[in-house]
Amino acid sequence: MEIIKNILLVIYVIVAVVLIILTLIQSKEDSGVTSTVTGSSTNNFYNQNKGRTKEGRMKRLTITLGITFVIFAVILSVFYI
Repeated sequence: MEIIKNILLVIYVIVAVVLIILTLIQSKEDSGVTSTVTGSSTNNFYNQNKGRTKEGRMKRLTITLGITFVIFAVILSVFYI
């Protein structure tokens, strides 16, 4: 049982470090007031295919790692209680 705890803890730390790095290298997606004043359209080619870009893949990976982080936190809390 101790081996399983240690393996889960190592995976948890790796997921946490990768999640921190991914979060720090992502760009800010704040359109703010500028898009309201300029009237930029949200129905252009880039916005329709945003998930296929590097930023889209990084965002999806960040969400997946965040969910994995929470799941491992719950599992480790059960093991250590």
